[in-house]
Formats: sequence, structure tokens, C-alpha cells
Amino acid sequence: MDLQARKYKFIQKLFNVNEVLFEQLENILIKETKESFERISLEQYNKELDEAEADIEAGNYSSMEEARKIASQWGK
Repeated sequence: MDLQARKYKFIQKLFNVNEVLFEQLENILIKETKESFERISLEQYNKELDEAEADIEAGNYSSMEEARKIASQWGK
């Protein structure tokens, strides 16, 4: 399936999501759009890496299979 078809299918699914999920998706898009135009400092970058590594060491992550299960529930 090409990108245009995937976008169309995604838009169709948006009509059926609840308000909470819609707001979450909207916030992701706003954040990604905003961040794509902003550069972060090297200090911020290193801080985020340290936080991510600490999360992994603490076991705060999902396997790919768990992520797929979570994503399959979106919009239901």
C-alpha cells in the first residue's frame, strides 16, 4: 500500500476514535511539528539520552510485541 493510500485509510480511522485518543494523536502531531523546527542543545540531547538509558535499566520499556498489542487497541 502506498503512502497516499495509507494516509487516506488513517484519516478514515480518525473519524471513529474517541476524544481522548484524538487529543493524544493531535498532541503528538503538534509536538513533532514543533520539534522538527527546533534544535535542542547538546546538553539537552545528552540529558534525554541519559533519561532513556535509565528507563531501560529500570525496565521501563515495552517489547515490540507488547507495543503492537497496545497499538492494536488504539481507536477501539
